[in-house]
Amino acid sequence: MANTSAKPTSPRSIALGVAVLWLLVMVSALAVIASTHQTRQRVDRLETLRREAAELQVVWGQYMLEQSTWGAYTRVERLARRELDLRLPTDDDIVMVVHE
Repeated sequence: MANTSAKPTSPRSIALGVAVLWLLVMVSALAVIASTHQTRQRVDRLETLRREAAELQVVWGQYMLEQSTWGAYTRVERLARRELDLRLPTDDDIVMVVHE
């Protein structure tokens, strides 16, 4: 037969155990609150950066459109003729240089 002489638990040690468990529960709850707050801040920052990226994408598209407009061949040729008095060379203007 086994010896069943267990020591009775005192009310003081039970109260201490409850107090420690209560403290651990509170620390855990505060950690959950802090983690949730940090997650919400990061999600907010992510959404802000996504909005900024979308706005920059729109501006980039506008710049690309503007660049293609300013660099269009017909516009460049028109400006060259009007402002610089340039023209396409005729056959008589072309000189062949032979290198020996």
